[in-house]
Amino acid sequence: MSDALAFRNCTVCYGATPVVHHLSAVLPAGSLTGIVGRNGAGKSTLLRAVLGWLPLTTGAITLGDAPAHDARERLHYLPQRSQIDWDFPVTVREVVAMGRHGRVGALRRFLPEDEQAVDGALRELGIDSLQRRQINALSGGQQQRTLLARAVASGADVFLLDEPFAALDPSAATGLARRLRAWAEQGRLVVVVAHEIDLVRAHATHALVMNNHLIAAGPVGEAMTDAHLAAAFGRPVAVR
Repeated sequence: MSDALAFRNCTVCYGATPVVHHLSAVLPAGSLTGIVGRNGAGKSTLLRAVLGWLPLTTGAITLGDAPAHDARERLHYLPQRSQIDWDFPVTVREVVAMGRHGRVGALRRFLPEDEQAVDGALRELGIDSLQRRQINALSGGQQQRTLLARAVASGADVFLLDEPFAALDPSAATGLARRLRAWAEQGRLVVVVAHEIDLVRAHATHALVMNNHLIAAGPVGEAMTDAHLAAAFGRPVAVR
């Protein structure tokens, strides 16, 4: 089971400009946590700070008792779709196999256990029948399931997903949200940056609401109130 991911007085700057201000929150193990806020609120920046890609000006980010960036084998990051070259000539299986590279390294060849991890991830996401197809021939939902299978193959138990619902049709987005909730119920920690307020409200267990600083964090019903969302977005946001 995952450990809690804790932010303690975290500040992240781009140059001299603070993007995340003195943020403290705990994302519990076995949760699906949605990070919500306006564009430019620091949501994606927070994920990159977890990975150690951006330095902290103040504070610390820990996974359990250790710095989060020291537990890279336990973390898997899924970037925004716009950051992925979908025209690159690669098959579904090859994409999923990339999830093993962090464990295999540059010098070791794939072992049977690595192939088994890829096979299991393809089956879990229901895309084993697509494994020989080119990634650019898939629907948006199938592409997203391929990336999630890569995450599963990595062996990570903490997933950091940056806008995974973007460009998905409502049915695919709902199906993905249900799958992420099931992962959390299995003991994984799933952290999702999302603009889909209603989807987070319906499927996440916890939320972190921010506007460069923390507005609220905790169970969805407590964190995603009308008042907290209005403070985050600068306007009233209806919650169904």
